[in-house]
Parts: sequence; C-alpha cells; structure tokens
Amino acid sequence: MRVIGHLENEQAARRFGDFLFVHGIINTVEREEPAWAIWVHDDDQLTKAGQWLTTFRANPSDRQFDTAKKAQTIREEEKEDLKEFQKRFKTRQDVFRRSTVYGMGKLTVLLIALSVAVSIISNLGKNLEPISSLFMVQFAFDGTMVSWMPGLQEIRQGQVWRLITPIFIHFGPVHILFNMMAMKDLGSAVEGVEGTLRLLFLVLVIAVGSNLAQYLVQPKAMVFGGMSGVLFGLFGYIWMKSKFDPFSGFQLHKNNVIMMLGWLVLCFTGVMGNIANTVHVAGLLLGMAIGFVASKLRRA
Repeated sequence: MRVIGHLENEQAARRFGDFLFVHGIINTVEREEPAWAIWVHDDDQLTKAGQWLTTFRANPSDRQFDTAKKAQTIREEEKEDLKEFQKRFKTRQDVFRRSTVYGMGKLTVLLIALSVAVSIISNLGKNLEPISSLFMVQFAFDGTMVSWMPGLQEIRQGQVWRLITPIFIHFGPVHILFNMMAMKDLGSAVEGVEGTLRLLFLVLVIAVGSNLAQYLVQPKAMVFGGMSGVLFGLFGYIWMKSKFDPFSGFQLHKNNVIMMLGWLVLCFTGVMGNIANTVHVAGLLLGMAIGFVASKLRRA
C-alpha cells in the first residue's frame, strides 16, 4: 500500500477516492497535514491510479468523477454479501454442534446404523445368505462358483432398492470401521451445512450411479458392497464446493485432498485386496460433477 499523491481538501479527496473505488482500485483517504493523502492498496494499480489523479487535478469538476452514489451502492452490496457469507460460513465446531445426535446429523446416524446392522446380520460379510436381497443381483453359490441372471433382471422386475442397498454391505471389521469413520465426518459436514435433504439426494444419486457403473464395467464381479463409493462422492462434492463456491460454508484442506486421492490410487495397486475400484472412481466423479454444477449455478 503506497501513497500516490495528496489533495488539498477532504471533499475532493473523498470524491476521487470514490471514483477509484468504482473502478476497482481499493484505496484509503487519510488526513496528512496540511492535505489529504490517497493510499492505493494494490501496488499493481499504482500507475493507473496515478494517471487518474493527474486527470482529476487537471479538471476536478469533470462529471466522470461524480461517482459517490455508485460507490455507496457498491459498498452496501458488499456489506450484504459479507452478511450472507457470515450467515452461511460454518466452522467444523459449528457444523457438529448444530448436528443433533452425538455430533452427527440424523441421516448420517441412520446410514451408519443400517450399515452396522447389516454387518451384524451377515457376520461382517461371512454369511451372505440373510442379506442376499441387498446385492445388485440375486446370486447363488455352487461350490466355489457364483452364478446370477444377467441384465439386472431383479431390478427390472421391480426390486429397485438393489440399486442402493449394496452401500450397506461391508466385508470385515476394517472395511466397516474406516467407512463409518469417514461417513461420520463427511456425512455430518454436508448435513450440517446444507441439510438432511441435500445429503439424502447426494447419497441416492451417488449410490445408484456408482453401483451401476460397477455393474457395467465389471459385470462378472457382482459380489461387492460398501459405503466407499458414496464417501468418495461426498468428498468430491465438498471439494468442488469449497473450491468454486467460497460462500458455501465448506472448507477442505489440501492435505485431505491428497490423502483421499492417494487412497484411491492405493486401492488400484491391489495392496488393499479385491476392491471395487469402479465404484470409487464413479462416486468421486459424480460428486465432483454435482458440486461443480451446484457451485456455478449458485454463483450465477
């Protein structure tokens, strides 16, 4: 921030300051005996502001410098934008404090409870018969072979819940533990900032989209399940909202982005075992697409 010059009286200085402000040059007018100093905040705008000051001194009565009303309007609009931002902005503490059940939103609790219940019924995926109606297709074991009808026959016949319910199936304690820990954070973040209906919409769309993608890409790998596709989708949604909509109320540190993308790549290496990677990628891309479009529509 530097001084570009001085004007003799306050009225002229503030008139010129309003003119600069309307033209996008942030400035401050201060009393410096025996005149008024014009401070420009951005060094890159010093030359332009200095040229305008020369023009103003040559003809201070020029009507182009009559911008006081417009400057006032812009300032009032900025105040309203700030109020809106403060209303929507929430810290992590605000989000979890406003959630109602054990620091989590109601829908988040329900999703976790359903996942835990299914895991108990299936003995963490060791006994699939009691939960066979939750998979994308109805399959049968014949020794070491698994068989099912192609073409999503069960869904075509009206069992549409199968498009969603694989998200509640988990295989092993590590699988459900990590997924539920992530759901607690990501689900409650979305639910706390944008409400239960928005979280419900995201879960349904991402679940259906990622499960269908898995079926289309790997039709021979139908015994899959887990919340991770939805979780990558929620992560992608929050990532795009925090990046492209500064008033969304979401914050996402770059370390979290690196960690999630790193985990995605790690799953592809096979180190983590047999993973339905298509679900992860499809969920991430769906969440990112929804977050990007929602951000652009809101800003528009």
